[in-house]
Amino acid sequence: MPINERRSLWRRARPYFAVFDPSLTLIIVLLLSTGLVTLYSAGLGIPGKVEDQVRNICMAFVVMWLVANVTPQMMMRVAVPVYVVAVALLVAVALFGTVKLGARRWLHLGYDIQPSEFMKIAMPLMLAWFFQQRAGAIGWQSFLVAGALLAVPVALIAKQPDLGTALLVLAAGFYVIFLAGLSWRTLVLLALLVACSLPVVWSMLHDYQRERVMMLIDPTSDPLGKGFHIIQSTIAVGSGGITGKGWTHGTQAHLEFIPERTTDFIFAVFSEEFGLVGNLVLMLLYLLLIGRGLMIAANAPSFFTRLLAGSITMIYFTYAFVNMGMVSGIVPVVGVPLPFMSYGGTALLTLGLGAGILMSIQRHRKLVQT
Repeated sequence: MPINERRSLWRRARPYFAVFDPSLTLIIVLLLSTGLVTLYSAGLGIPGKVEDQVRNICMAFVVMWLVANVTPQMMMRVAVPVYVVAVALLVAVALFGTVKLGARRWLHLGYDIQPSEFMKIAMPLMLAWFFQQRAGAIGWQSFLVAGALLAVPVALIAKQPDLGTALLVLAAGFYVIFLAGLSWRTLVLLALLVACSLPVVWSMLHDYQRERVMMLIDPTSDPLGKGFHIIQSTIAVGSGGITGKGWTHGTQAHLEFIPERTTDFIFAVFSEEFGLVGNLVLMLLYLLLIGRGLMIAANAPSFFTRLLAGSITMIYFTYAFVNMGMVSGIVPVVGVPLPFMSYGGTALLTLGLGAGILMSIQRHRKLVQT
């Protein structure tokens, strides 16, 4: 193709790609590439994993592009319907959901979907809209209503039971409430209330959830059972040393000592093969992702977009912190993927949707300024 025709084609296509924030896109691509490299090693002997993940990535970028073209004003208009539909789907899961491995988390609509994943975005969207309507007149009544809006989906998800996702949705909503102006005095009172309610919460937990907490304290009490996950993942992280054992040379993963090595425990595979140096690079990428998100939030043109961008960015932080902490043995084992690294379709679509929202906020801020 002649140079002039290529330039003309690029000029016509350029507006369609302009919705992608260059810095945010580069960071996400680097994380996804790192994830694919690690997934290839972790999935040796499991055919189709990398190909499936490439398809998931393509779908996530389509979702990201579509959402980046949606204006923040449109997001405000759909916030309430999206929240209502998401809650309705959670109710449908409780009534008609598919049971797998003793948990009722999926809804069969042609194929199985997990509605709780989408609540991670629907929740901050709803609460950001709620506080936008009360901007300038936010009082304790507003925080009580916001707490009720948050409690309903969290309770429905926890009942499935899916404590990990319930905590993530709780965190997503809490970030919006905190950024909306929740005082430090109230935070201290809430912390004291949570501490006092721990015995009640403990009695309400399922047996396997209590066992996960106990295994965090002493995994060696059941090394071949409940403590197996933590013991093997920490061995993998520690055995990587400074520079790691090398790509595809991780013994813990390839001898199948690491459970769920392509999903929740992919960080253990990465740590074993790339060591401390690789972990520092990976953490730098996540810091850059969070920093870029917070920069977009700080420069957002409205209260709604600031709350939404800030909470989505902090969701990324929560994902990364909980997953790395789980694999390293400093938090209980919960089903939380490593963002843009772990294998999976629904979680990756949710992350792509969140990135699209950040890009939409940044793009339309520029359009307002110009």
